[in-house]
Amino acid sequence: MIKKIFILLVTLFFGLSASAQKIQSPAEFLGYKLGSKFTSHQRITEYVKYIAEAASSQVKLIDYGTTNEDRPLMVAFVGSADNIARLEDVRKFNLRLAGIESPAAAVSTSTPIIVWLSFNVHGNEPSSSETALQTLFDLVDPSNARTKAWLKNTVIAIDPCLNPDGRERYVNFYNSVKGETPDANPAAREHAEPWPTGRTNHYFFDLNRDWAWQVQKETQGRVALYNKWLPQVHVDFHEQGYNSPYYFAPAAEPFHKDITTWQREFQTIIGKNNAKYFDQKGWAYFTREIFDLLYPSYGDTYPIYNGSIGMTYEQGGIGAGLAVRTATGDTLTLADRIAHHHSNSLSTIEAASAHAQKALTEFKHYFERGRTNPPGEYKSFVIKNDNDHKIQRLSQLLDKNGIVYGFGLNKAVTGYNYFTGKTEQYKPAENDLIISAHQPKSVLVNVLFEPKTFIADSNTYDITGWALPYAYGLKAWAVKDQVTAQTPVMPVTSNPVYSNTPAYAYVAPWRSVNDVMFLAVLLKHNIKVRYAEKPFEAEGKKFTAGSLLITRAGNEGPDFDMLVKKLGTQYGQQLVPLKSGFVDKGADIGSDYIKYIRAPKVAVVSGPGVASEALGEIWHFFEQEIKYPVTLVNNSDLGHIRWADIDVLIFPDGTYEDFPSDRLKNWVQNGGRLIAMQNAVSQLADKKSFAIKKKKDDKDSTLKNGVKLYANRDREALKSNVPGAIYHINLDSSHPLGFGLPANYYTLKLDDHIYEFLEETKGWNVGTIKKNAYVSGFVGQKSKEKIADGMLIGVQAEGQGSIVYLVDDPLFRSFWENGKLLFSNAVFMGQ
Repeated sequence: MIKKIFILLVTLFFGLSASAQKIQSPAEFLGYKLGSKFTSHQRITEYVKYIAEAASSQVKLIDYGTTNEDRPLMVAFVGSADNIARLEDVRKFNLRLAGIESPAAAVSTSTPIIVWLSFNVHGNEPSSSETALQTLFDLVDPSNARTKAWLKNTVIAIDPCLNPDGRERYVNFYNSVKGETPDANPAAREHAEPWPTGRTNHYFFDLNRDWAWQVQKETQGRVALYNKWLPQVHVDFHEQGYNSPYYFAPAAEPFHKDITTWQREFQTIIGKNNAKYFDQKGWAYFTREIFDLLYPSYGDTYPIYNGSIGMTYEQGGIGAGLAVRTATGDTLTLADRIAHHHSNSLSTIEAASAHAQKALTEFKHYFERGRTNPPGEYKSFVIKNDNDHKIQRLSQLLDKNGIVYGFGLNKAVTGYNYFTGKTEQYKPAENDLIISAHQPKSVLVNVLFEPKTFIADSNTYDITGWALPYAYGLKAWAVKDQVTAQTPVMPVTSNPVYSNTPAYAYVAPWRSVNDVMFLAVLLKHNIKVRYAEKPFEAEGKKFTAGSLLITRAGNEGPDFDMLVKKLGTQYGQQLVPLKSGFVDKGADIGSDYIKYIRAPKVAVVSGPGVASEALGEIWHFFEQEIKYPVTLVNNSDLGHIRWADIDVLIFPDGTYEDFPSDRLKNWVQNGGRLIAMQNAVSQLADKKSFAIKKKKDDKDSTLKNGVKLYANRDREALKSNVPGAIYHINLDSSHPLGFGLPANYYTLKLDDHIYEFLEETKGWNVGTIKKNAYVSGFVGQKSKEKIADGMLIGVQAEGQGSIVYLVDDPLFRSFWENGKLLFSNAVFMGQ
């Protein structure tokens, strides 16, 4: 009897031990099979944390921030117990291979390859986050001999959801409209996601276009962590239209010319391994079409330009819900989509593990070439510092991307002048920014700064011009020789020393977004501010048009001087105190040419029909950059709002069914300012009460070639395509809309829209474009002929108010830094 009890106890003990060691699958933990419903982000997070605890010897969880809606962001690092125990050493050793940390290291058989899997950057492409859970489980499942073998030489980083806010927007929509069972009818409402959709984040930014610019907080945290690791392989998981088959690497042309032979070859190796498993299942797929490798801020190109094998995987499924009937009559389920992504997750890891030594060796060589023999025509870039705040902002972007730079040079250089388009000599000053391409991030430097984008194939997926000197409005020279900066630190500009004598007025510059931030905080403190409509000189100093004046008059109070100086220091302002309102040259401080800036009540039109990303750029600019209040108004409510509560009304890019023309006209004539942007401009063109007119195309529109090949239809369409190219604009910087900007302004054109010059009696042509204004990027032949001799930035005077026309987007993806001052002028100046 005692023996039987002993055997029973031993059996129970070992049974309980085995049970305690068992790791729950997603289905066991969640209580439902993956694919039967959408998993909330909270439950996704809970499962990832559970795995990190249940398999703690194999998983290290790292938080990298929270979203705007306060959802957690995290990456789970998975590997063998040995590699996880020395994970920090693995990370540092990898950076030594790249030459970012010293001393340099050599690849050995014990060096693990790092594979980074990014899921659900677009919130309404939700199958990938479900896939992340199954993939994570398979990697730590002790019974899975296949994955256990890979972990001996592979560390896998799994980011289960890059865009939690967008995902929850989509999942909450779907759950709110679904019935008892999924309705596969494509006409069902569960397949018609409403505006603004879950694709984007809280501020409607496309996070898959933000890798290099790092405007959004999700991207900032993720890329900071990514650059601490620099994996050898990165996959960005997506979904496309549900009628499309699966896409995986190799990518389509155009490839950027700096992408190496190995990076091309290994994409094919991985692609063939993916195809092997798809072939076994009979699943449809395609490669080498649509998704190219050019624009530097994608989840595939950014890793590529940082030494990785970066790839996009696209599963058909946007709008599919839990099940949808496709054009071929098949039913595509969420479970199907998960299965396809899951197969490629594992097969990619398998291929990376099988070629680990070769991939690591090529990774090391990639960075060695960057340090010793950089790719590209230019080996150095010299940026003139004629605007401290812009240089600081550019420096911050370089810091975010791990790009090494310095300041000052003790010799003249000869290089390509971005602004003149000529090779010229220039003697840098001690505070000019110097970037040598001889560094680990050499390829990224060349891609971000190359004056003209080389495009092997014009059939590209995104913008084709982004050179940072144009985006920041900074004079620059691209130099073919290697130059070395004198110091890694920008020479410090000392803070102004103010006397205790009360000032008659303080003058602040108007040349950058920092100055806009300073104006915004002054207005929020109810400090009255004015601007100079014309240049003036006072007390031996010259001041440009647009300079801000904070006068004691109207700001009486014992704390005036202290508060203005405190805010000026906080926002890096070099305030100039004036003792008198009597100036040496120009208009005195009490003149009518010194204009009062009324703190405007700003509203932006929102809702269906509005391009959500264009709206998000404006919303984010006000809330997160200049910290100035803004109201978002539904376009369906424009007929009911109190117009007296709005001073500035912004129509972002969009398609507006009904402009309340009569109400708008009366409001503008009574002092309102209407700002129309992009397609909103075209919808006002040629309408009564609006002076803007579309430019007529004088060319004969009749078909010259009556017969065209059907096979060439995509190429023919490219002749009228402008995917994003840089153009030079002649800017009237004497007009308030041009204050603080040079006469040579560079715009990013996303279409070929151009307008007739405004009549002299109707308004001002502030930004005009001439023939041969093209600078960089792809523009189709027909569009290039069309973009000439017209108006792109204008102001129509109407009664006591005005209408501002911004044909191009000055806030594009919030990386076109120079456009932010132009937009701010439209809001605050010339009231």
